[in-house]
Amino acid sequence: MAAELHVELVAADRQVWSGEATLVVARTTSGDIGVMPGHQPLLGVLESGPVTIRTSEGGTVVAAVHGGFISFADDKLSLLAEIAELSDEIDVQRTERELERAKAEGDAAAERRADVRLRAAAAR
Repeated sequence: MAAELHVELVAADRQVWSGEATLVVARTTSGDIGVMPGHQPLLGVLESGPVTIRTSEGGTVVAAVHGGFISFADDKLSLLAEIAELSDEIDVQRTERELERAKAEGDAAAERRADVRLRAAAAR
C-alpha cells in the first residue's frame, strides 16, 4: 500500500490543484466519501460541497466544488468539477451578499452554491 495518492482537481476552465495527498474527502450523490492510498477503484458523481485534501506535507487544501465526477484507480484520484475554487480564492463578503440575495429571491440553487463557498472559506 502506498503512503500517498496523486490528486488532480480540475475545473472546466483550469487546473485548480495538483499534488500528493494522504486523504481526500468529497461529497458524492451516494454521500460523503474519504479516499486514502490503496482505496478500491471508484467512479462517482460529485455533489456541490467542500472538498478537503490532506496534503503529504501535513497541510490542508479546501475547495468549493459544484458538480462533476470523481474517479480513483492505482493511487491516482481525479476530481473533474464543473466549477471549483480554492478556499483562499473566495471573497467571503461578496459571497455573503450573494447568499442574502439568493434567499431573498428564493433561488435555491444560488443559495446552495453560496453556502458551499462559505463553508469552504470557513475551513481555511
